[in-house]
Amino acid sequence: MVIDEQSPQEPTQASWDLPAIPVLTEPRDGVPPVIESRYELVTAAELLAAGTGPLAIDAERASGYRYGQRAYLIQVRREGSGTHLIDPIAVPDLSPLATAFAGTQWVLHAASQDLPCLREVGLQPDSLFDTELAARLLGYPRVGLSGLLEDVLGVSLAKEHSAADWSTRPLPEPWLRYAALDVELLIELRDIIEGELRKAGKYDLAMQEFEAVRNAPAAAPRVDPWRRTSGLHKIRKPRQLAAVRALWEARDDVARKRDVSPGRVLPDTAIVAAATALTDATAPDLSTLPAFAGRGARRHLTQWQSAIVQASLLPDAQLPPATVPASGPPPARSWPDKDPVAARRLAVAKDGLAALSAKNAIPVENLITPELVRRVLWSPPFDPGTLQPDHERQSLRTVLQDAGARPWQIELTLEIFIDALNVVPDLSVDES
Repeated sequence: MVIDEQSPQEPTQASWDLPAIPVLTEPRDGVPPVIESRYELVTAAELLAAGTGPLAIDAERASGYRYGQRAYLIQVRREGSGTHLIDPIAVPDLSPLATAFAGTQWVLHAASQDLPCLREVGLQPDSLFDTELAARLLGYPRVGLSGLLEDVLGVSLAKEHSAADWSTRPLPEPWLRYAALDVELLIELRDIIEGELRKAGKYDLAMQEFEAVRNAPAAAPRVDPWRRTSGLHKIRKPRQLAAVRALWEARDDVARKRDVSPGRVLPDTAIVAAATALTDATAPDLSTLPAFAGRGARRHLTQWQSAIVQASLLPDAQLPPATVPASGPPPARSWPDKDPVAARRLAVAKDGLAALSAKNAIPVENLITPELVRRVLWSPPFDPGTLQPDHERQSLRTVLQDAGARPWQIELTLEIFIDALNVVPDLSVDES
């Protein structure tokens, strides 16, 4: 392991008297070769199975370059077996690793980001320790891996390749070094943080959180994903919305077939420009629009033109509505006008959760999700004053549990919900 004693950034005058944070520049065993064959994979699996203790694991994707979120490199490290870099594209059958990993605790940083792509290649942990989530529960001000390593172990990681195109082949050696370093100290970090969790009395609640992440279902498909097009707020007419939808769907089809990030096929700015140029009667000639002057946009100009023409010809009954009906509570900012009592409940709950957060050094959003708070307080599970206190608590426990709240969250926040739900309206306000 090589550490560069130079600070990763030029120090400011105010920090001349501060010691430089050492930067980890080389894995302790050097950069391992990338595993690209079945034989190499089986050998690595045997070494990992013979190792001891938990397993540090990470994955690199090609977000912004490729369609989807598949893993293009998997890094694994275990005491006694060293670090292994695995190319899941060259060796798609990773069943030997699944066998070797059975019964082993995985250590990941921000596990929810990597677990979906690891599941795609057949890897699923039996037990999990998330160093990022643990740091949040401990109240660390910085929970990114590099910042956390600085605060806990006194070393830093350079993050210059975090946004690289990991579908590149062959992968450059500096990228492989970066990838290996991402798992270099995860076990050491885990061991210290576990001790801190136990000392703070937060180990059991952390285990509940890790299990929730491990067992989290795949995200449901978005309703009308095209509505996330950047700049959509500039669109006013239903037919122009239809043009955005048509172009977004055409772009998504091209991107999926080419395995390219949609934004690289056609930028959102071009979609909005084309939709804006669409009148109620005439589809624009996209070749004349500046947003379509680039080679990338013109490569599939026929598809884009066809999509916008189709949008211009849609019957009015098939045009998309301006907004999608909300399935949950309205935005909190509208509560004082829509339901002043609910707004008062929310204010009481926010105050209680803020105090609880400060007392336990746990961020409010980890105590209970803001979405669940709004849902319960907008549509209470019972009419205040109609149930005995014990029945109120049992009813609320059931609602929170069914919504996915963990036992520790319910125990800590239950009385805050009860107080908020039983808030007395301010009758002194003239609402006439």
